[in-house]
Amino acid sequence: MKRIDFENGTITSNILNAALPMLVAQLLSLLYNIVDRIYIARIPEIGTTALGAVGLCFPIVVIITAFSNLFGTGGAPVFSINRGKKDYKKAEMIMNTSFSMLCVGALVLMVTGMIFARPILVLFGASDDALTFAWPYLMIYLMGTLPSMIATGMNPFINAQGYATIGMLSVMIGAVSNIILDPVFIFVFGLGIKGAAIATVISQIFSASFVYYFLKKKAELKVRLLQKNEIKECTSYMKDIVSLGSASFIMQLTNSLVTICCNSVLSDIGGDIYISVMTIVSSVRQMVETPIYAINDGSSPIISYNYGARRPARVKKAGAVMTLMVFLYTGIVWSIIILEPGILIGIFSSDQSLIADAIPALKTYFAAFIFMDLQYIGQTIFKSLNKKKQAIFFSLLRKVFIVVPLTYLLPYTFHLGTNGVFMAEPISNVIGGTLCFTTMLFLVLPELKKMQTQS
Repeated sequence: MKRIDFENGTITSNILNAALPMLVAQLLSLLYNIVDRIYIARIPEIGTTALGAVGLCFPIVVIITAFSNLFGTGGAPVFSINRGKKDYKKAEMIMNTSFSMLCVGALVLMVTGMIFARPILVLFGASDDALTFAWPYLMIYLMGTLPSMIATGMNPFINAQGYATIGMLSVMIGAVSNIILDPVFIFVFGLGIKGAAIATVISQIFSASFVYYFLKKKAELKVRLLQKNEIKECTSYMKDIVSLGSASFIMQLTNSLVTICCNSVLSDIGGDIYISVMTIVSSVRQMVETPIYAINDGSSPIISYNYGARRPARVKKAGAVMTLMVFLYTGIVWSIIILEPGILIGIFSSDQSLIADAIPALKTYFAAFIFMDLQYIGQTIFKSLNKKKQAIFFSLLRKVFIVVPLTYLLPYTFHLGTNGVFMAEPISNVIGGTLCFTTMLFLVLPELKKMQTQS
């Protein structure tokens, strides 16, 4: 079974070998997440309303993914650093701790979500019409919380062991299943929005089963649940996993918070149609961010491994290659968004009035998207080097302290209406991204230079 050797070979080839399968996996994961919306938007007569209803569920889906990353991407960098140190026993225990936390967390989230689904949706801005579609979709989706979190949260441990192609396959299984099952359950069986949720849950089960089987039977370091007598011993690992995973967790949780705030303001100012506009904008963002995530996620285990192995030159080169690849991609896709936004919007809806409102919103939202690269790069390096405080601070700064206040100030205080909601994002990209990247350079480069002189 072919694996990537993080210790040898060129940094560029290592990143490409890791990032390309991850790119395919991320693109398939993207389809996994948005194919429901594409089909739902085309349900006769109710498509636009149903699409907005799914958009109201999106923050909860993001919260579930955030908890997956809290335990998964929180554990994977520490796992990789210990693999770099050749401490395989500790690395395996970290993976087992992450897996155990993930399973318990999934059950708690599922039960809590089912109990409070209706009031949560109302809090998120669901009207009576939207609630008719959103509540049944969410209740079914929550049934797949455990397999969803296993598939998402444990995949980083497959990639961290160098099995990038297997990581890709695990996502492919779920995504292809969902693409096939969605039209069957929605249109053939006539289940509408409920069918979309059922198809998603079944697909998550397929993907999670593959991930668990591989890590249990085939991987070099194998996964299992912690035994009772190991829980106390692994308390320190739990703290490390949660503290490091908090960066990704907060970043996604705050994305959900921003979506909730945006939907609330847009519902008040523009009505349900603008919730559908935000759903499309969020879907386009997911689509164009996917390759950036792949490059970052492909680079992260290489940076972590070589940092643990005390190879600062390879750490710096990996960071430089990652930065170049991210900027090249973003320059291309950003040009398409600004010059031809209708191409991307048309993927999600054929409603001409909806498209007319979505085009200016999309252009405004992505006006300074290239600055967001600085945030992604800085966050990835902080996380990969186990710098928890910085990773958490900059996750909070951009979304909580910049975007959320602006989401209310620009529409109401400055009377910019719905346009003000979409303007909050580019302003935060410039401020937050620049501060994160600059801090990373001033903090990390001197440390790597010192490590190099001590080697």
